[in-house]
Amino acid sequence: MTSATTGNNKRQRRSREAWGEVLTRFAASGLEIEAFCAHEGLSVSSFRRWRSLLADDVSRGVELPPPGAPQTGFVDAGLLGAGGRLELRLDLGAGVILHLSRG
Repeated sequence: MTSATTGNNKRQRRSREAWGEVLTRFAASGLEIEAFCAHEGLSVSSFRRWRSLLADDVSRGVELPPPGAPQTGFVDAGLLGAGGRLELRLDLGAGVILHLSRG
């Protein structure tokens, strides 16, 4: 059984991918939400929130990596139009700032 809390009584934070795995287990479980959440040690409200968020991703065509896939750290910003101005500022920490602009 998965616990929603760690030994020091703090809530466990799950990544988007971890919530995707939780939802996959739920779909295969055949249980009602309340029973599944009790078994997994999850908050019903958190479960419903993440189910809604990930369903929105699916409806927009955003794909989650398969469970266990390595994380690349790449963020897809979608297609950028050929025209117009684009500015990107990325604070890398330690006083290092990357500033890109187009147009």
